[in-house]
Amino acid sequence: MRAWVVRRIGGLDAMDLEDIERQPDQPGMVRIAVKAAAVNFFDTLQLAGTYQVRPDLPFIPGAEVAGLVVSAPADSGFRPGDRVLAVVGQSGLVQGGYTELTNAEPRRTVRIPDAMPFDEAAAFFVNYQTGWFGLHRRASLRPGELVLVHAGAGGVGSAAIQIAKAAGARVVATAGTTEKVALCRKLGAELAIDYSQSDFAKEVNDFTDGRGADVIYDPVGGDVFERSTKCVAFEGRIVVVGFTSGRVPEVRANHALVKNYSVVGLHWGLYAERSPHLIPECTAELLELYSDGKIRPLVSRRFPLEEAREALATVASRRSTGKVVLVNEAGSQPSPPQ
Repeated sequence: MRAWVVRRIGGLDAMDLEDIERQPDQPGMVRIAVKAAAVNFFDTLQLAGTYQVRPDLPFIPGAEVAGLVVSAPADSGFRPGDRVLAVVGQSGLVQGGYTELTNAEPRRTVRIPDAMPFDEAAAFFVNYQTGWFGLHRRASLRPGELVLVHAGAGGVGSAAIQIAKAAGARVVATAGTTEKVALCRKLGAELAIDYSQSDFAKEVNDFTDGRGADVIYDPVGGDVFERSTKCVAFEGRIVVVGFTSGRVPEVRANHALVKNYSVVGLHWGLYAERSPHLIPECTAELLELYSDGKIRPLVSRRFPLEEAREALATVASRRSTGKVVLVNEAGSQPSPPQ
């Protein structure tokens, strides 16, 4: 089978498309024929050796897949031909998503609706789970509150805008180009701000008559986090999701005290490990929102598996919007159960 294999740390050049031997089914695991695999920004960090989770070498990149079940444990609830999405591990050559076949734990595998295309399914899980836990569990978002979503045109941000809107919140978003600002408005943001052209903190304060945003969803960090403290509302909550800016900011405790706001962290992977019983509830609600048409992954570009380097370069350069997905053959089209 074909797979992109990383045998050394060194960026995109360290990843090679190889023909590797198809290994036997692993006990207790669901074997999946991959139709689509999401390309995430953290994939680029793992290749460079700068991500907080470092898989053992060699490894196959990619954490999110969608496809057809090839085999499954008898007690798993899955059968060959089921259409599924899954979060997969990345240690060892039988793991990872940038491949034609992979394995997933049954608890990390979800049956998807017949009407959900494989590319949307591959782009569905991590970003929307992150948004749901960040906005509902960590920020306790209430209907009518104002949410400021940074990097609103990206995969993480576009999911957060949709989840906030579905919860009855008002949304303001930031983005870095005119085209991305327009996309944020299309997704439902009442106000979309080009942060490269204006001070978003001033714009948010002007828009709210000085009140500020009740919840700020920040996957960027750096200067964006620091400016966010200037436009957070009384008893507001800043949700720290990531640091795509490359700089981890420092929290000024005295400033949080004076303005009565909270800074809360959100690492979705810890919920999957420490509170896995919460994941099915979140998944069920998200699938219901998808079926109702209230959320839908924004898949902006599809690359064949052979062009994984180009796909990763697109994500790393921040030229993309929404989610970039690798597809195997007709992987972006839904297939009937077999």
